[in-house]
Amino acid sequence: MKYAVVTFGCRVNQAESLAIEDALRARGATAASPDEADIVVVNTCSVTASADQGARQTIRRIACANPAVRVVVTGCYATRQPGDVSALPNVVRVVENARKDALVDAAGGDIGLTTVQRFGDGDGSCGQTLTPGTAGRTALTLRVQTGCEEVCSYCIIPSTRGMGRSRPLTGVVRDVDRAVAAGYKEIAITGVHLGSYGRDLEDGSSLATLIGRLGRWPGDVLFRISSLEPMDCTPEIVEMVASSPRLAPHFHLPLQHGSDAMLRAMRRPYTVSYYRGLIDRIKTVLPHASVGSDIIVGFPGETVAHFTEMRMVLDKLPLTYLHVFPYSDRPGTEASRMFPKVDGRDVRERGRDVRAVGDWMARRFRASQAGRTIRALTVDDGQSVVTENYLKLRLDVQQRRNEWVHVQVVGEHHGRVATEERSPETLTSPGTRAPVTA
Repeated sequence: MKYAVVTFGCRVNQAESLAIEDALRARGATAASPDEADIVVVNTCSVTASADQGARQTIRRIACANPAVRVVVTGCYATRQPGDVSALPNVVRVVENARKDALVDAAGGDIGLTTVQRFGDGDGSCGQTLTPGTAGRTALTLRVQTGCEEVCSYCIIPSTRGMGRSRPLTGVVRDVDRAVAAGYKEIAITGVHLGSYGRDLEDGSSLATLIGRLGRWPGDVLFRISSLEPMDCTPEIVEMVASSPRLAPHFHLPLQHGSDAMLRAMRRPYTVSYYRGLIDRIKTVLPHASVGSDIIVGFPGETVAHFTEMRMVLDKLPLTYLHVFPYSDRPGTEASRMFPKVDGRDVRERGRDVRAVGDWMARRFRASQAGRTIRALTVDDGQSVVTENYLKLRLDVQQRRNEWVHVQVVGEHHGRVATEERSPETLTSPGTRAPVTA
């Protein structure tokens, strides 16, 4: 049987799609394009209206190109609007997020897998069929937590993901062991509300416990921490990243807005001043770290003055890239009932404006790295690398995929393979690093 998995949205969805691929491969299925597959799993997002629309369009396109295909749909859109999704062409099963970890078991009969075995621990763990290059990804994205109990007024995700649930540290360590044995050299640690890791376990675990364990990992592997809420990025975590070459000097810290009034309306539990202090702290101990952020434009009640305030804040923050989200109502959220709404043309114009700021930030960061030599992992066809501090560069000489190299940054998007060889324990290029002990 041939399968394809199509993924929308966040890194958590990416991690869960890899786990679904793992389960399908364990049952003998082989990967194919959606146009040639017998079954296609579509893992949806619902963070914006355009995400819903993208999923619908993709399912219709797949069914048109492959009339015999059986489509299984999961993810946040499938959880939020199962009736609408089930009515789409060729959809044979809709699997809500709560059952996603056991999707192959749940949909086995519908997709022709009549004999199924239990997958992992039923908690989203990774099995042993994944290797670097699966789904076109050299690095592994590993989910350690799902669910969220925050009350951001614009967000539908708590209702589609449920309460926060963490995987025990022993399970995470087991999956890292498997991944390293399979050849993975970079692992991104992700969760819906990653900063809440361990709070539900009642065994003393916390995100700091997890990061501390990964920072002492004895093998040559790099851990990249996925998106963290600003209030969860503690001084302890910043210091851990600064002191261990196992932890990538890369943070993604959603600001969402540069006006305290808008942050209050969004129910974000921090101020612009707090956020600015956090970024300053990171840049003090890790001056070459990459720090990205999320921004929402056009939130209900956002005035020209609020937007101008945000632009002034962004101009002064030493961020390295931005993800920009034009606001759209999510039925059932508090923000959907807020007024006045911002005119759609203004939302689009403000989005273009902030994206231009993000482009300028990225160019500024790349220029600051020119001439530096940084450890990087070869990806794709071996002609590209991703550095520890999240620069994506094209190489002058092709290398083997999934190899550590030292790269000198020679242009905005280019790097030259350096002849100097240094062990990861003594490498200090992205920031001040201390030797690793097991």
